[in-house]
Amino acid sequence: MTRALPRQRRTALAVLAGAVLLALSGCAEPRQAPALDYPSAPDQRLPEAAAPAEVPAPGQPWVPIAGLADEQWLEAVAERTGIPQRALAAYTGAALLVAQTRPECGLGWNTLAGIGQVESQHGTYAGAEVQPDGQVSPAIIGIPLDGSPGFAEIPDTDGGTLDGDTEWDRAVGPMQFIPATWALYAQDGSRSGSSDPHQYDDAALTAAVYLCESGGDLTSDEGWVDAVVAYNQSVEYVNDVAAHAQDYVSPEES
Repeated sequence: MTRALPRQRRTALAVLAGAVLLALSGCAEPRQAPALDYPSAPDQRLPEAAAPAEVPAPGQPWVPIAGLADEQWLEAVAERTGIPQRALAAYTGAALLVAQTRPECGLGWNTLAGIGQVESQHGTYAGAEVQPDGQVSPAIIGIPLDGSPGFAEIPDTDGGTLDGDTEWDRAVGPMQFIPATWALYAQDGSRSGSSDPHQYDDAALTAAVYLCESGGDLTSDEGWVDAVVAYNQSVEYVNDVAAHAQDYVSPEES
């Protein structure tokens, strides 16, 4: 994940889309991408029925985000979309919480799900599974970002604490954060007292905060694209996320 570029500079990135796509996540080989324009923002959705995502009074504990969405809604949407229900609970909980803490952002659960699909197939890449407690096992760790053709060059920033590599950084977890970005934005969505990029609630809430910080109003085309480009500077990546995010919207909601 890198910071967003000014919009006038993004057109030059189109020719690099295939090489850059998932370069930071390491979940796929670089591939040649067609010429693409940036998409319109997909519709942003929140569950119709959910537990209140209220900000607690000072001194009161936060509720784990996985418990915010209505269980029947989760079951129905997981069946309709094929998203693992535990991953869906993390996406929706994160979106519901930022709807309270950052109402100007307008982030929908389906944008987080679009990113989760592209980055790690909702925590199932290479045989990984999302455990009932939200932990993804085995851990999803990307390739070394060593400056090989088509990939970023990011020397180790965390002493290998998150990615096990003391020479180069690698993207980690179901939402594929590089350690330096995780250090800046890490959230405790599980309310365990610590932040773990391999724990889905922590990863989804961190992604939500990062997207809101990067894009501002994600209901606008410009804001949504700014946010997702901050996640990965590839036109093809942004289009893939947009397509998945829109596909996850119920036909009845469109």
